[in-house]
Amino acid sequence: MAVVCKAAATLSLQTETVRCKAGCTESYGSMTSPLWNSAKTSKVVLLDSSSRGRSRGFRAIVAASPPTEDVVVSTEPLTKEDLVAYLASGCKPKEKWRIGTEHEKFGFEIDTLRPMKYEQIAELLNGIGERFDWEKVMEGDYIIGLKQGMQSISLEPGGQFELSGAPLETLHQTCAEVNSHLYQVKAVAEEMGIGFLGIGFQPKWRREDIPIMPKGRYEIMRNYMPKVGSLGLDMMFRTCTVQVNLDFDSEADMIRKFRAGLALQPIATALFANSPFTEGKPNGYLSMRSHIWSDTDNNRAGMLPFVFDDSFGFEQYVDYALDVPMYFVYRNKKYVDCTGLSFRDFLEGKLPVLPGELPTLNDWENHLTTIFPEVRLKRYLEMRGADGGPWRRLCALPAFWVGILYDENSLQSVLDMIADWNKEERQMLRDKVPKLGLKTPFRDGYLKHIAVDVLQLAKDGLERRGFKEVGFLNEVAEVVRTAVTPAERLLDLYHGKWGRNVDPVFEELLY
Repeated sequence: MAVVCKAAATLSLQTETVRCKAGCTESYGSMTSPLWNSAKTSKVVLLDSSSRGRSRGFRAIVAASPPTEDVVVSTEPLTKEDLVAYLASGCKPKEKWRIGTEHEKFGFEIDTLRPMKYEQIAELLNGIGERFDWEKVMEGDYIIGLKQGMQSISLEPGGQFELSGAPLETLHQTCAEVNSHLYQVKAVAEEMGIGFLGIGFQPKWRREDIPIMPKGRYEIMRNYMPKVGSLGLDMMFRTCTVQVNLDFDSEADMIRKFRAGLALQPIATALFANSPFTEGKPNGYLSMRSHIWSDTDNNRAGMLPFVFDDSFGFEQYVDYALDVPMYFVYRNKKYVDCTGLSFRDFLEGKLPVLPGELPTLNDWENHLTTIFPEVRLKRYLEMRGADGGPWRRLCALPAFWVGILYDENSLQSVLDMIADWNKEERQMLRDKVPKLGLKTPFRDGYLKHIAVDVLQLAKDGLERRGFKEVGFLNEVAEVVRTAVTPAERLLDLYHGKWGRNVDPVFEELLY
């Protein structure tokens, strides 16, 4: 199926407008998505939060994400062509490309180093919301997040605190957003005796010690994960990541960026490797977080070798996503367990738990968020290979990818570099980097030697952008020069200055 993806085009149609009393804009990842118009005549449900109650300085209380079941209600059943067109609607001209950063961190009690309980998280969220004028995000009676403009704060399954940032134009704006967020969080958390740890895997506590967040989708995932992999619950409860979300201007541009991102993702994993401890001891990995994804659920994770096929495009990604087993459907303000079922069957009204019911584009959007490859396609591309870390590295990751993917010369140089890498080599890097980092053997050298060239391309790309952003790469330049990852530096401290005690990491990587 040919896909026409015009950068500045808006898919238009005849619509019937209906106003509802709920939150309006949806934020998926860090990119806020306007109501999307399919090629069919549709009823567009515009959600109006203006009449919702106000409380103690809040502008509104918005519903849980996803806020409604039917953001767009089609008058005809969705087809695969609609799902392809949905992805293609993400195309935008270069002058509208933006940078969206997401980062997670572990909250802990400073006196005991124990993970924050949900009650403490609720107090923290309420405090941030009231002091800094954020809207509450509720699921039933529970506060599960905050929203302010195009930014949102949400909770991962084990209480990991996540900022999904606004789509911003420059890395200076991105880093300012990070700093503002950390200031607000610390202003409230310090009064509560709470600190935040920037690391990729919980270094001290067992899975049983981690609190469970009161979010319906996570209960479904928690029950399903042990059926499809041995490490899925660790992924849910004990990992933190930082990722950047980037735009494309056409299907061809998406393909080129997707391929470059997948091939280089192991380098990003190595540069930001920061999870060497499990339950107080070295775990044998530099990025335990990355290793965990190798046995979480291989139906929805991995290196996606089909992206390098000549036939790859939006349609092929839709085919892949249709075959990824579902987690849930959101109906009547509840999550319906659809684990292991087929979205293809859902398209035909053959979902056993919802017989005769057809999906909406909101269902499709939700389904795409339950797929976890190293690079993920929505209406933008997500780079997902890095461990969480201290605040300077939160600015370095988007700088690395923007320098490569938003500059034509650097992107083409990367594509030329990886042109003869085969599937087995890409997978080998994915498998070995979590343990060996930049010292992973590759052809007649080591991954370090590739990283030197890639970092230079990232610097060159940032220089050509003209925003004086190259300094944000300083945090990883030393890693490339020495081939010593952040995790290896932590291990040196553990075996030396810390006397084989992991507790000092909470101070070393404290936000």
